[in-house]
Amino acid sequence: MREIAFDTETTGLKARGGDRLVEIGGVELVNGIQTGRSYHVYLNPERSMPAEAFAVHGLSEEFLRDKPLFADAVDEFLTFIEGATLVIHNADFDMGFINMELGRVGREPIPMTRVIDTLQIARRKHPAGPNTLDALCARYKIDNSMRTQHGALLDAELLAEVYVELTGGRQAALGLVDEAGGGRAGSALAGTAARARPRPAPLAPRITDAEAAAHKAFVTGIGDKALWTLYAPPAGGGEDH
Repeated sequence: MREIAFDTETTGLKARGGDRLVEIGGVELVNGIQTGRSYHVYLNPERSMPAEAFAVHGLSEEFLRDKPLFADAVDEFLTFIEGATLVIHNADFDMGFINMELGRVGREPIPMTRVIDTLQIARRKHPAGPNTLDALCARYKIDNSMRTQHGALLDAELLAEVYVELTGGRQAALGLVDEAGGGRAGSALAGTAARARPRPAPLAPRITDAEAAAHKAFVTGIGDKALWTLYAPPAGGGEDH
């Protein structure tokens, strides 16, 4: 299952009140494991930056002036998220801005059926709160010391870790097997076959000589080409694997 932990930064709180996107960040997960693929872009909002928003993310009007417009970035963005479920903390806010920007350039909105809201999950799991991203990082002992200001890509990376904890995916991921290599996906064992440790001493035989002889006689009666002749145990039994 492909998912994108996703975050945005904006010029304010009102997608339909003149505020615009200024940053998008996304981190890819497959079966709950980060793949290393990410998407990140700063955007020129074509408007001024309110002091309140600048205090949150530190993205100035001057810094964003030469950045691409959303119209210039939209194709790459949609390609990155194609076919994936979007994992967002307080999804109504971010999706309101994404769909507003998509509408401005004549693109179809992204339905909320493609979205998982981790804030709703956190509120159900921890009804006493708090359930901000910082609070959840503290609860799950996720290092967010580098988060001195909001940033879309950094917040998406932290959200990916929080999401795994919220859904119990870290434990589940330990059992995932890479179909191509037979190893555990996302670990140092990926692409390698698991090897059982040898027994310190063979197990004692669990069949009698009479049972082994009867089995051998039965296999002999099938014919020389029977595959079972390759596995007929010797008299006296053998190790039971």
